[in-house]
Amino acid sequence: MQKLDYRPPQDPLKILHHDHELLLVDKPSGLLSVPGKGDHLKDCLLARVQAVFPEALLVHRLDMDTSGVMVFGLTPHAQRHLGLQFEKRQTKKTYVARAWGQIAEKRGEIDLPLIVDWPNRPLQKVCHETGKPAQTEWRVMRATEQETRVRLYPRTGRSHQLRVHLLALGHPILGDPFYAQGPARDFPRLMLHSEQLKLRHPDGGKGMSFSAKAPF
Repeated sequence: MQKLDYRPPQDPLKILHHDHELLLVDKPSGLLSVPGKGDHLKDCLLARVQAVFPEALLVHRLDMDTSGVMVFGLTPHAQRHLGLQFEKRQTKKTYVARAWGQIAEKRGEIDLPLIVDWPNRPLQKVCHETGKPAQTEWRVMRATEQETRVRLYPRTGRSHQLRVHLLALGHPILGDPFYAQGPARDFPRLMLHSEQLKLRHPDGGKGMSFSAKAPF
C-alpha cells in the first residue's frame, strides 16, 4: 500500500461557534479529521482542536479532501446527544461542489445504493445487490459548458456518497483524486465543501444552524 504523501495545511483553527456543550469549526481541505495509522498521519483536526479544547470529543468526520463545518461535543452528554442526531438522520447537511461539465436539469435526486469497492478500497461503488441505501438531493446554482456549481443535500451519510453519486450522474467533482479523470482531476483540491449544518443543541434541544462559506 502506497504511503500517503500527507502535507496538511497549517491554517489557524477557524472557530465558528463555542459554548458550554458545542464547538463548531471550519475544517480546511487536506487535513485529516482524525489521526491515521503511523506517526506521519498524527496531525489532524481532532488533535488541533484538543490542543485548545482538551475536553473536545469526536462526533462525526469529513473526508480529508473535504472542507467545511464540523461539530465537536465538549461533554460526554453532548457527544451522545449529537451522535444520536447523526445516527437518526436528524441533522441537516448542505454541501457546495463544483462538478465537471454542464448539468442540464435544475434539480433532482440520486437514489443509488453504495458499498466499498474492496479491491480498490477506500473507493466506493454503486451496487444494487449488496449496497446500502444512499440518497442525495441536488440543486444547480449556476452552470457553464465547462462546469456546474451545485448544492447537495445528502439524506444519508455513506462514505464518499456525494463523490460517487455525482460521478454516477456523469459529473464528477472537480479535483477528486479518487473518482475524477483527466482534466476534471487537474485542480488544486477537491471542490467539495460542507457549507451548513443544522442540529439541535444538546442543552434544551433548540434548533441551530452553522455555516462556513465555500473557499472556492
